Amino acid sequence: MLLSKHVLAERTRPNSSLTRQVISTTDNPSLPVLTFRSVILGVGLSAFGAVLGTIYTFKPQNASVSQLFCLIIAYVMGTAMHALIPTHGCWKWLNPGPFNIKEHTAIVIMASTASTVAVAMEVIAALDLFYDIRLNHVVAIFQIFSSQMIGYGVAGLLRDLLVYPTYAFYPTYISVVTLLQSLHFGGLLNYKKRRFFWIVFVAIFFWEWIPQYPFPLLTAISVICLASNGRSTFVRNLFGAGSSNEGLGLLSFSTSWTLITQGNPLVWPWQTQVNSYIGMALGYIVLTSCYYGDVFGGRDLAFMSTSLFGNDGNVYNQTAILTPDSKLDPTQLAEVGLPRYTTTYAISQLAFNCSLGAAIVHILIWNWRELSEAVGRMRSAVDKKEIDDPHYNEMKKYREVPMSWYLTLFIASLAVGIGCSHAGGHGVVLMPWWSVILFTALSALISVFLGFITATTGFNISIKDAMQILAAFIHRGQAIPVMYTNIYGNSTSFQTLYLLQDLKLGQYTKLPPRWTFIAQVAGSVIGSIFNYTMMISIVTNNRAALRDPVGTRVWSGWIIQQYNSASIAMGALGTELFTYGRPYWLIPFGIFMGLFIPLPLYMAYRLAPRGSTLAWLAKYINSPIVLLYIGYLPYSVNGQWWSCFVIGWAAQYWARLRRPQWFKKYNYITSAALDGGSQVIIFILSFAVFGASGKAVDFPNWWGNPMALSVDRCAATD
Repeated sequence: MLLSKHVLAERTRPNSSLTRQVISTTDNPSLPVLTFRSVILGVGLSAFGAVLGTIYTFKPQNASVSQLFCLIIAYVMGTAMHALIPTHGCWKWLNPGPFNIKEHTAIVIMASTASTVAVAMEVIAALDLFYDIRLNHVVAIFQIFSSQMIGYGVAGLLRDLLVYPTYAFYPTYISVVTLLQSLHFGGLLNYKKRRFFWIVFVAIFFWEWIPQYPFPLLTAISVICLASNGRSTFVRNLFGAGSSNEGLGLLSFSTSWTLITQGNPLVWPWQTQVNSYIGMALGYIVLTSCYYGDVFGGRDLAFMSTSLFGNDGNVYNQTAILTPDSKLDPTQLAEVGLPRYTTTYAISQLAFNCSLGAAIVHILIWNWRELSEAVGRMRSAVDKKEIDDPHYNEMKKYREVPMSWYLTLFIASLAVGIGCSHAGGHGVVLMPWWSVILFTALSALISVFLGFITATTGFNISIKDAMQILAAFIHRGQAIPVMYTNIYGNSTSFQTLYLLQDLKLGQYTKLPPRWTFIAQVAGSVIGSIFNYTMMISIVTNNRAALRDPVGTRVWSGWIIQQYNSASIAMGALGTELFTYGRPYWLIPFGIFMGLFIPLPLYMAYRLAPRGSTLAWLAKYINSPIVLLYIGYLPYSVNGQWWSCFVIGWAAQYWARLRRPQWFKKYNYITSAALDGGSQVIIFILSFAVFGASGKAVDFPNWWGNPMALSVDRCAATD
């Protein structure tokens, strides 16, 4: 995602003074952090999150591990361990007292860090699947770990600017901190609410296996598709949604929470959801009309796929145009011809780039006052004596992590990363040492600006596409270095922002800085090991499905295929495909087009009479979100979005306004329980029947699980 998931569309944002009002500065220095509970739950949830996050990477649905579930389940299990383990005698070291907020925060940081799949793991999977380059196991794990540690090192150097001061308040984390403090200071999750949590958890656990395994039709119910029964290609493209890369899912409803939770209907503010649905509605029109209008010349290709195709409509033979060291062979290119994108994938990339440009201008025009005030305060914040943040001042009693630790971590990780980039095997240097340094430095510099925006507004801006475009001109005709740019040019800034937020979370909850540092590193170590080992198992056992442009009902390589497509199109063929006058020159130019899109809305808001419908509408519509979701549909499966709309309206609009007490007490607990129960059963099914660890076990063919038709009976299968 290009933008933040929580306060994305909120014009009336909390300002930094909110942290003084709603977040307590209460602290008890005697509370232990390193306990039997924090170690067991931290390691256990980290391993679970890392494995599940990796599984989701290779699933048709675009899912992720819920941080809210990790937070709630850690609390439930932590309090249970306190209740069940004796407290007297030698048991005291196992159960030193009530489960406390510092243990809880450390566990959440560990688990969420481990469950966030490393970009390096995805790139390594792409090397294996599409280039037959298999890194040494030790090299691969160190590559993943070092790529994360580089970002952590940069974050440590930016603490004075983007963690300690009051203006760096990270609005997206306020709800997390509030929930943590409510659980430990206010007893929010009492017996009645815990019972409710487990009832919902168990219910979804036993329900979710039905649409996921014996009755997959329930993942995408479409009356139009049932009537068509696979006879119409147009119906499949517009209404199909059950199988990977099948269709856009218009009027398709799902009963699978694993799919529905992708829209965050219980968590996202209603304004954010409305803007995303406006984008999808436009996407139905734009994507379908462009495909049938033969925009980008893709009418004869598959309707949806992230793969590259040749002139014959088959998957592009990329190995034929590359030399043994993965560089472009002009002679072979003249014979094979240029690759082609599907129309929907090209439009999606154009929409994403427009969204990136629009996000930059959107922040400047709608958040200028906050940004200018923060810049003014930032000048004096470099001097720690002038930082007046109450949470920072409360943390002064704890020993800080020395700057030398972060600097050493950064230099050592960069050195390891360079070494791993030269140890790719097959005689291929994955990325030159000077390029690793260049893109790391560039990403670190950009992190200052991105971090400042995230810290003050809640917006997260992805620089992935921009970095790949830059790499395409630096490494002309070289596929793998452009792919590897994602590790150093994109991942560095991503990990930097991630650690900065966790450092602020530690400051808000008064977790000693050194324990925050240890929790992050521990989560990264666990995540690196389980990310890689799980990836190897999935790739080995499902190689054909992951390379297939469409995928299967259970496994899909659509995320990994994007890296490969970009490495060939932008890396090997950047000049031939993306320079002015070439087939896809408009895609990178979309960033500049997006710069102008928010301006009409802002002008309408400024010129319209205050209180008018036009002024309200101009303020309500968030152009970066709308643009993002215009291109959001041509991936994976889409059977869930109309269910998301109904549930989102019921929770974030109706219940929030008409049943505020229920909403406050149970809405987020419901979300956590549904996420948790569905994720646990997916974890079990992946190993038991979906082939994550070996041979898959297919459910017998019947009307609700047709083998000759797609899941929603909308398309015939080969």
